[in-house]
Amino acid sequence: MTARQGAFFFGYGSLVNLSTHDHADAHPARARGWRRAWRHTHLRPVAFLTALPDPGTTIDGMIAHVPGDDWTALDEREHAYARVKVPDDIDHPLPHRIDVAIYSIPHDAHGHPDAAHPVLLSYLDVVVQGYLQQFGEAGARRFFDTTSGWDAPVMDDRESPVYPRHRLLGPDERDFVDAELRRLHVRIIDRHPV
Repeated sequence: MTARQGAFFFGYGSLVNLSTHDHADAHPARARGWRRAWRHTHLRPVAFLTALPDPGTTIDGMIAHVPGDDWTALDEREHAYARVKVPDDIDHPLPHRIDVAIYSIPHDAHGHPDAAHPVLLSYLDVVVQGYLQQFGEAGARRFFDTTSGWDAPVMDDRESPVYPRHRLLGPDERDFVDAELRRLHVRIIDRHPV
């Protein structure tokens, strides 16, 4: 048996967009037995993605090494989540075994998004930009198809982004996001104070 080498996270949302963090040794990966879902928790004013166990689904994402195996900064960024050690169900290109954790909202803290706790379009834009850069249009479309909860309202805050790690999208990226939201009949709501 090969020894495990280092701590890695599996990112499936904004962490896929490598411009939102400086974790090196990042690689595309797949998590078997997981699905993304939009959720709200009292720990944040808006909805965001979480990972839920789902034996029939595999999601794309990024693994990256946690420097010095020190989770402090990443745990602070992901403060509304619990860090969950993932068994050997992550497919990755590294030639050695690694310890991988995924961030997931604790089971008893899940709430469904609503107009008072919407998904931020500025957050979704960052996530989809990452998928487009790492997995192309087909992979970004898989992101939409392997995420539950598209009945959640999406607040259009593009002109004045609320999400602290927002990124500017190019016209093609913006058009892709908008087309996918139309395909899924997602309800867009006007910005309100968060």
